[in-house]
Amino acid sequence: MSLHSFSPTSQLLHSNAFPAAQFPPPTSVLATNKGIFLADFVGLYRKPRRARPRGGASGDRRVHKLSSGKFGTINAVLGVDRVKEAAERSSSRSNSNPEVANLDDIISERGACGVGFIANLDNKASHKVVQDALTALSCMEHRGGCGADNDSGDGSGLMTSIPWDLCNNWAEEQGIGSFDRLHTGVGMVFLPQDDVLMKEAKTVIDNTFKQEGLEVLGWRPVPVDISIVGYYAKQAMPNIQQVFVRVVKEENTDDIERELYICRKLIERASKSETWGNELYFCSLSNQTIVYKGMLRSEVLGKFYLDLQSDIYESPFAIYHRRYSTNTSPRWPLAQPMRLLGHNGEINTIQGNLNWMQSREASLKSPVWRGRENEIRPFGNPKASDSANLDSVAELLQRSGRSAEEALMILVPEAYKNHPTLMIKYPECLNLNLFGSAKVHLPSLSGVISLSMIAACAFVCWLNPCSLYPSSCPCIFFKSIIVVDFYNYYKGQMEAWDGPALLLFSDGKTVGACLDRNGLRPARYWRTIDNVVYVASEVGVLPMDESKVVTKGRLGPGMMISVDLTSGQVYENTEVKKRVALSNPYGKWVNENLRSLKPVNFLSATVMDNEGILRNQQAYGYSSEDVQMIIESMAAQAKEPTFCMGDDIPLAAISQRPHILYDYFKQRFAQVTNPAIDPLREGLVMSLEVNIGKRRNILEVGPDNASQVILSSPVLNEGELESLLKDPHLKPQVLPTFFDIRKGIEGSLEKRLKKLCEAADEAVRNGSQLLVLSDRSDELEPTRPGIPILLAVGAVHQHLIQNGLRMSASIVADTAQCFSTHHFACLIGYGASAVCPYLALETCRQWRLSNKTVNLMRNGKMPTVTIEQAQKNYCKAVQSGLLKILSKMGISLLSSYCGAQIFEIYGLGKEVVALSFCGSVSSIGGLTLDELARETLSFWVKAFSEDTAKRLENFGFIQFRPGGEYHGNNPEMSKLLHKAVREKSESAFSVYQQHLANRPVNVLRDLLEFKSDRSPIPLGKVEPASSIVQRFCTGGMSLGAISRETHEAISIAMNRLGGKSNSGEGGEDPIRWNPLTDVVDGYSPTLPHLKGLQNGDTATSAIKQVASGRFGVTPTFLANADQLEIKIAQGAKPGEGGQLPGKKVSAYIARLRNSKPGVPLISPPPHHDIYSIEDLAQLIFDLHQVNPKAKVSVKLVAEAGIGTVASGVAKGNADVIQISGHDGGTGASPISSIKHAGGPWELGLTESHQTLIENGLRERVILRVDGGFKSGVDVMMAAIMGADEYGFGSVAMIATGCVMARICHTNNCPVGVASQREELRARFPGVPGDLVNYFLYVAEEVRGILAQLGFEKLDDVIGRTNILRPRDISLVKTQHLDLSYILSSVGMPKWSSTEIRNQDVHSNGPVLDDTILADPEICDAIENEKVVNKSMKIYNVDRSVCGRVAGVVAKKYGDSGFAGQLNITFTGSAGQSFSCFLTPGMNIRLIGEANDYVGKGMAGGELIVTPVEDTGFVPEDATIVGNTCLYGATGGQIFVRGKAGERFAVRNSLAQAVVEGTGDHCCEYMTGGCVVVLGKVGRNVAAGMTGGLAYILDEDDTLIPKVNKEIVKIQRVIAPVGQMQLKSLIEAHVEKTGSSKGSGILKDWDTYLPLFWQLVPPSEEDTPEASPEFETTDASQVTLQSAA
Repeated sequence: MSLHSFSPTSQLLHSNAFPAAQFPPPTSVLATNKGIFLADFVGLYRKPRRARPRGGASGDRRVHKLSSGKFGTINAVLGVDRVKEAAERSSSRSNSNPEVANLDDIISERGACGVGFIANLDNKASHKVVQDALTALSCMEHRGGCGADNDSGDGSGLMTSIPWDLCNNWAEEQGIGSFDRLHTGVGMVFLPQDDVLMKEAKTVIDNTFKQEGLEVLGWRPVPVDISIVGYYAKQAMPNIQQVFVRVVKEENTDDIERELYICRKLIERASKSETWGNELYFCSLSNQTIVYKGMLRSEVLGKFYLDLQSDIYESPFAIYHRRYSTNTSPRWPLAQPMRLLGHNGEINTIQGNLNWMQSREASLKSPVWRGRENEIRPFGNPKASDSANLDSVAELLQRSGRSAEEALMILVPEAYKNHPTLMIKYPECLNLNLFGSAKVHLPSLSGVISLSMIAACAFVCWLNPCSLYPSSCPCIFFKSIIVVDFYNYYKGQMEAWDGPALLLFSDGKTVGACLDRNGLRPARYWRTIDNVVYVASEVGVLPMDESKVVTKGRLGPGMMISVDLTSGQVYENTEVKKRVALSNPYGKWVNENLRSLKPVNFLSATVMDNEGILRNQQAYGYSSEDVQMIIESMAAQAKEPTFCMGDDIPLAAISQRPHILYDYFKQRFAQVTNPAIDPLREGLVMSLEVNIGKRRNILEVGPDNASQVILSSPVLNEGELESLLKDPHLKPQVLPTFFDIRKGIEGSLEKRLKKLCEAADEAVRNGSQLLVLSDRSDELEPTRPGIPILLAVGAVHQHLIQNGLRMSASIVADTAQCFSTHHFACLIGYGASAVCPYLALETCRQWRLSNKTVNLMRNGKMPTVTIEQAQKNYCKAVQSGLLKILSKMGISLLSSYCGAQIFEIYGLGKEVVALSFCGSVSSIGGLTLDELARETLSFWVKAFSEDTAKRLENFGFIQFRPGGEYHGNNPEMSKLLHKAVREKSESAFSVYQQHLANRPVNVLRDLLEFKSDRSPIPLGKVEPASSIVQRFCTGGMSLGAISRETHEAISIAMNRLGGKSNSGEGGEDPIRWNPLTDVVDGYSPTLPHLKGLQNGDTATSAIKQVASGRFGVTPTFLANADQLEIKIAQGAKPGEGGQLPGKKVSAYIARLRNSKPGVPLISPPPHHDIYSIEDLAQLIFDLHQVNPKAKVSVKLVAEAGIGTVASGVAKGNADVIQISGHDGGTGASPISSIKHAGGPWELGLTESHQTLIENGLRERVILRVDGGFKSGVDVMMAAIMGADEYGFGSVAMIATGCVMARICHTNNCPVGVASQREELRARFPGVPGDLVNYFLYVAEEVRGILAQLGFEKLDDVIGRTNILRPRDISLVKTQHLDLSYILSSVGMPKWSSTEIRNQDVHSNGPVLDDTILADPEICDAIENEKVVNKSMKIYNVDRSVCGRVAGVVAKKYGDSGFAGQLNITFTGSAGQSFSCFLTPGMNIRLIGEANDYVGKGMAGGELIVTPVEDTGFVPEDATIVGNTCLYGATGGQIFVRGKAGERFAVRNSLAQAVVEGTGDHCCEYMTGGCVVVLGKVGRNVAAGMTGGLAYILDEDDTLIPKVNKEIVKIQRVIAPVGQMQLKSLIEAHVEKTGSSKGSGILKDWDTYLPLFWQLVPPSEEDTPEASPEFETTDASQVTLQSAA
């Protein structure tokens, strides 16, 4: 069936009553008046003296902008985008139930990559473009991954235009004759390997084409060289052929592409039921583009496909992609580019996106499909990757008439709200309604755009509106507002596909790129004088004559670039988006139809009496801890309560006490493959807004689609809920959620849930757009308990999805069963758009009105808050908590989190999951619906029992209490352990062992026991304890969180044993690195605060934690480590960073951490230099570079999918992978994080061990596990499940004296274990010998178990799960737990554990530093502290250059002892981490450019980066260094002649820098040093900056709104010392770089000085540089280091 030409854009434009003739050609926004517009892209400039190349925008524009994004694959296709079933081609909807997206499928493949594109703006096809793409691809091999054979690449590919000359050559050879380019489609097809199956597949394809009226012209076997394919890839390699078809009925390119799209979907549907269905895949089927890809390393792609070597393979553009997958099972379709997109990133919301797309299927219709929508369904595939699904939806939108740019604006919107720079780009301050009267809102925009300018512009537009269509309006404000309107319109139509993403796209006519709202993927670009545009993840991927480069820059967060190949135009961000947004009157539609819910005041009195409140609280499962520690704390402080230690109570399913349903859910979190984001300092890209109401057909646009209600937050008070219930457009329906037990419990809950779903179904079919599920009742009834509201919400949500009704209505929960942030997150994650927590709000009111609270406030012991403020505080705390929960998974928007099911379930059975939480992982099974009903009833009956106390019960879930829930770390356990280790009593340790053996079931391993078919052996035959203890490690407890005494005692004990202690993330005092030689009677003057010492003791930590590039990480610290640990996540709070309260930052701690005493230290989640798996691989490379003798470990936390992550880490060259359980300890963390994130290590370890074995990677890495270890039984269990080494955290502290007071976060530890207060530290009771005794006892226990089981050594049991079996034990709640996964086996490693542990440190291979260190003059200079000068070339594949040299210097001389000089000049494009960890005496100059992480961790020396002499671009306007430069620097100076990317000087502690422009988040988390910026900066400057100074030039008065003012003060440079410091740094910059920008400033100093702002944190306010009170300071006192 042919499809007629359809051009929706032009039709819609004409329909708006504007003549087509009035549409002038698009013009660049840059042609506006000076001072009004801020450029979207950093660094895309050319020298004015140069002639403009052909093909650019015309007119008087001086600047032509372009940019591009990086794109990569995250999860490339897990199979094929196949359709659900082979169905008839009727237009009616299939009756089969839709398949909900399953988390198991989603987490099995993840990845990241190196990517880029090349485009000739003159649209000239050439083979050079293809050759250059292949060259660039091979120069990014290090950004990809390889399988266990080190030869099967994770994937690489190329998208180009169809090489018609090549195709025609073949056709003429075959006697077919040349192809008709306009009417021919070319398919690149992966076919089954088996000849018979291949013929069957080709028959299906041929028949489908014929049925559609297309003529199959021929099949061409694609010539390949199979000899270069890796072993694993060869096993899965398909038969690769091209099919040529003639589309005879269509003339328009879009219609031809649409017809080919339908054919492909029909073929996929037809093949779904065939045995070979999974082996058929279309890489591309198009009239415009073709994709060559495979499971190949990037450097062999061009050798494998012989076509790519042919001179007649020509194309005007090429998109290239190198994949790094964390799962190595070779699947050729997983390679990228996809059919439209190349994707580098991770869609964190993919499960929700897929469910919502599935829900849309019933409503998606468009005239272009002429009633054939049913034939192209489904639009998502849960079995495919996130990249494939995003590509699939983008392709659907494009084939339905949208441009690729518009599709990506809809799917991946930028952060356009609460965003200062976007307020300038798209000023919402001027809300002009072009289609009605003008509305002018004039909020203060100090320093951005003057009010007079806005008012004048608005007044002129109002008096004399443009007669032309708005695109020609000269007013920059209008051009920007329309883009905001576009985003506002679609915000309620399509949930954002959220997560870090760089997307490249092409349909053959345009090539473009866009970056996600956070900009967490690098993208650099440049343009040459011969009119070619290059975009790449890195610079230096192609040899380039710099004199021919006319522009250079980077793509910033949320930005887009589009190259129109037919016109040669390059459209930058605003221009692209303006053109899209002008297609419809979105502003008019939004203004007329989108309604905002107005805030309603909180109630000022309680609704229930105290008895009624108590009854409701009891019925719905509240405890006194919940009320006092959570609700009341949030009402008083407006933030989540902080607690400490870990979650040491049993999982809800194995607990003997009833739990509310939420406790069975654990929040998922990001680690490695995608970063968590920072809600505290980077919250400006986040939003809790959500739209309520029907979501209509997104394929057609119109005013009705905007008819929704927008909520600023999902947390509603009673009045706001009432407002929604009165909205006539929503037709709300309240559905009560109670079940009836009068006829018995069995089946009652299931029966009521089905009726609830039927009622919801009926209400929606009758037009209701809002379903309110409510457990509110005037009078609770004993026989009508409330359904757990999460169960009800999930059931209705899933039912509506499966019946195609979910888009027609929103769900709101009106519930008593919601009081913590975790509860809100669960409800929203499983489908609720908003929640009214009426009982929590009532509890806030009751608390505020209570006599106790009134008296506390009256006596000044508590801040006074009103009853309204208490509720407002509570809601604010919930909202902040929700942002934190979203950020853990790297999600920015609540609207994307809604329905995304970002949870794992521990303890619910299949029937419960299938009914309400379909698609979520519940790996151990658990409660049935009837068992859940009984647990619900156990709370409910308390509300009606005469025996129930008149106050809430304390369940003891948070704090230990006698009679409450069992805690693994309890006072009795502590006392027994103290007695055993202090008395060195074996009998006392036996009592401790017996206590553990008799405890209630507390962890999953308690449900297992040992078995063996061997006879016991004598203990003397078992390996000695001295060997076993070498496998023991202690947890990464930072000095600061615990006291110096505890930290050093633990280290000394582990060194005596030959085990390993862990420094934590706070650095380490060098005094600890040398053995003690001055001990007398157990005391040493070196460490006078310790007792029980021995000569020869060493207090160094064998494992030194890097925690990304954070506190205390210096070259000497790294060079003196036996192991280096990268902390990706922490068991007690995965997805979050650390926090050290200010009162614990003593002078000593501040010195070690290069920070300020008394200033709180907050570590963000590790996203600054770990955006993705390839960035983690780079950090591992950095650490191997600086200390090639240290093994590198990566710390992960157990969650479903961790095996996939572990595979990627192993391929990233890590030596050790540590798996932490959710029950690990912490010094300080929000309660909800401790309680509700992370999984049991038993499952995480099992998955990691088995996945590594399956992928042939187990031998590469040592597996270490920790979390709640207390005994030899725990060690044996972990060994049998696959671990080589074992970590002890909390119990090690207990052995040294901790009494589990659980007040670590207060600095008041009564025994000085976790306090920095001198008087408390003096009470520290521990000696190293206590911990030595403990570990020897544990090792002896392990020996005893081994002997009993008949094994001689741990090596013999590691991974042998057949010596475990389930215990015969009866649990209180359920007998349906299934531990078969833990007991399963996929085989054994090829090496023994000892062989794995003893293998050499993984190598970086040959590196440039080895060449440098091999130079005799360099060696002589280092050895004898001489001066040496050297010059050499550098390329982007030379990574971490100078890091190894710095390590050698640091090991010999420390961080500041080297008196020689290594003066090295490099020329070229430096790879990542250039000049990392520099030490004093290293003076490095780079002539060229560099990638990310320049100067990371530098501790001294000098680093200069300057372009080559003869450039075609203006140096100060070009980006020449990448993201995250100077990260964690602790000294030295850096001078950059040019601009830097995002996060410049993040966590800088002492270094000084001069740079000529930066991206977003400059000076973030800075704690010292000085940064001078001689140009524009991005948004969010100085977020979290607690020390150091920044000077920023603000020539156009736009800086102020970009500064995060939470901490720093902004002032002019008023102190003479500060002025001298600034000037001296600029003088040094000019001297060292020849900067013309700096030179101009110095020549006109008096004019420029008033244009500088100084950013001053409180700790610097009284310094001479910041305070004018020091006016008498002599200039001679000022040095370049004075800001330090």
